[in-house]
Amino acid sequence: MRNVDFYFDYLSPFAYLASLQIADVCREANTELTFRPVLFPALLQHWGQRGPAEIAPKSVHTFKECLRYARTRGIPLRAPKLHPFNPLLALRATWAADSNDERRRIMHALYTLGWAQGGDLSSETEIVAALSAANLNAAILIERAQSPEIKQRLRTETEAAIARGVFGVPTMIVDDELFWGVSQLEYLALYLTDRDPLAGLDWTQLIPSGKGAWRRGVSE
Repeated sequence: MRNVDFYFDYLSPFAYLASLQIADVCREANTELTFRPVLFPALLQHWGQRGPAEIAPKSVHTFKECLRYARTRGIPLRAPKLHPFNPLLALRATWAADSNDERRRIMHALYTLGWAQGGDLSSETEIVAALSAANLNAAILIERAQSPEIKQRLRTETEAAIARGVFGVPTMIVDDELFWGVSQLEYLALYLTDRDPLAGLDWTQLIPSGKGAWRRGVSE
């Protein structure tokens, strides 16, 4: 059976929105789904980017875009108490799960805390409460999250994501085909059901053959 890798970080409202729909997309296509939390700031650092929250007008636009998307679909959305915030504990607690299904449950519990209820995703107290409310063993998860093994797991998974070309979240990868952003769920669904608009097309003939200019201070 095919598998979709879902890369996310709790910093991203787009990843929150995608997290609510990705399972349905995979289920309808009889495709397995693996949840892979990664550190978004490390992706930005590697590729030399700035996050939407680091550019004031882009931050406002991003939140308004997500609010429009959510309200037209009946999805609860309210920004976390602080943004950006330090996502390390939340990400590590997610990797502390015993299984992929438990990672899914943790992901939904923490996204609900931050992006549905407006909680503080950097607060251990609030993270523990959210995990406990979802009938997860918060004490064990938090203890594991502090271990060297789990800290290294997050680093390793983020490095592996970068090696696969992941530059932002949410990213979905199947058959080495990369789909970035909640807007790409539509095209992922088409791809998984053999209706990809690019199927049979040599798209490499339609992209630029090279670069003719560079922004000052930016090089290959």
